[in-house]
Amino acid sequence: MKKRILITDANIVNEGKIIRGDVYIQEGLIFAAGGNLKDFQKEADITIDAKGKYLLPGLIDDQVHFREPGLTHKAEIYTEAKAAVAGGVTTFMEMPNTVPQATTLELLEEKYKIASEKSLANYSFYLGATNDNLDELLKADPSTICGIKVFQGSSTGNMLVDNQETLEGIFEKCEMLIATHSENDDIIKANLEKYKAEYGDDIPIKYHPKIRSAEACYDASKRVVDLARKYGTKLHILHISTAKEVMLFDNTLPLEEKRITAEACIHHMWFSEKDYDKKGTLIKWNPAVKTATDRDEILKGVLDDHIDVIATDHAPHTLKEKENPYTKAPSGGPLVQHSLVALLEMYHQGKITLEQIVQKACHNVAILFEIDKRGYIRPGYHADLVLVDLDDPWEVKKENILSKCGWSPFEGQVFQSKVTHTLVSGHIAYENEAFDEAQKGERLKFSRK
Repeated sequence: MKKRILITDANIVNEGKIIRGDVYIQEGLIFAAGGNLKDFQKEADITIDAKGKYLLPGLIDDQVHFREPGLTHKAEIYTEAKAAVAGGVTTFMEMPNTVPQATTLELLEEKYKIASEKSLANYSFYLGATNDNLDELLKADPSTICGIKVFQGSSTGNMLVDNQETLEGIFEKCEMLIATHSENDDIIKANLEKYKAEYGDDIPIKYHPKIRSAEACYDASKRVVDLARKYGTKLHILHISTAKEVMLFDNTLPLEEKRITAEACIHHMWFSEKDYDKKGTLIKWNPAVKTATDRDEILKGVLDDHIDVIATDHAPHTLKEKENPYTKAPSGGPLVQHSLVALLEMYHQGKITLEQIVQKACHNVAILFEIDKRGYIRPGYHADLVLVDLDDPWEVKKENILSKCGWSPFEGQVFQSKVTHTLVSGHIAYENEAFDEAQKGERLKFSRK
């Protein structure tokens, strides 16, 4: 039986406001929120004194790569879900480029089974599109999986959909949300050959954003936006990395009415090409981190609603893999443990408000994916909550990194804020650097018609 929990005297950040009050939880659900709920003190099994701290809905990360099955030397659902929970991420949606690739419903259900046994966080998984599995995509139940993933650019575990007829068919016939990795592979290959002719395999990392260029990103994003408009598809473009792409998206409609949406990732909001000299391949991502102007315009797009959600694209590789020459060093890195504290650091810098963080990393993800009763601090909703101390500085070091790969692009960074408690479906999964793994996360349900 789930414990009854009373959180007292918190600064509750929810639905565009910050109010001081209490939250009472029973049977894994929020029973009451806001105001003085001390009358529940006698009923509560656990009381958490949150005085001076801030209570947020748990973050919902709509794009992670947890590498299981088949790539577990890099990461596992167990390890990465723990890292997520320690970072205040209570829910994740995981990508299909594992081994085997999750391109059938049978293989997808195998991942759900692993998560049900191992994941401390709530979970959902994308079904992967290929050039020849349209029939399988059409069998998917929209109420039980988060969406369909289409890779327009080849990335880790190549699942490139480069057949125009297939792409048209997916956009015309699939009623479920389609999430795309949008880069033009032909442009990238041409750029790569040019730099390989000069440098061989050991291309200086600073040329990564020239190879995976702004043109490659914009061209592919424009192409799928046009397809989505043609067919009325529900399209979600992941990890926007250029200023030019931002203006492809509408900011005049409420999110509930949008058919075409966009995501920004932490690394594209934090790093710029100036960081390649220091960080090297540790910040090699696809799409690439680009100019400071791109970074700043992406943040602006988040704040003015051209971009709808914030996520991580958490994608661990081993340090040994990352130390390879440019052409062999894989793209991606671990971020899920540090996404919230990075956003809170941006809050301390005056770049974003607490209310905007919650809107983009919690509420809007729930709206966009039509997640059932999560993403808000509301009576009747699942108690996915994170408590943070905004004034408890700490440094990211190898010994406090929880991802299995054991490194972070944020190593050496001092964050001003710290996650003290994370509740997943009403269970205190993380408290002051200790985990309680007695209860696993839950499979997401979607309120889709």
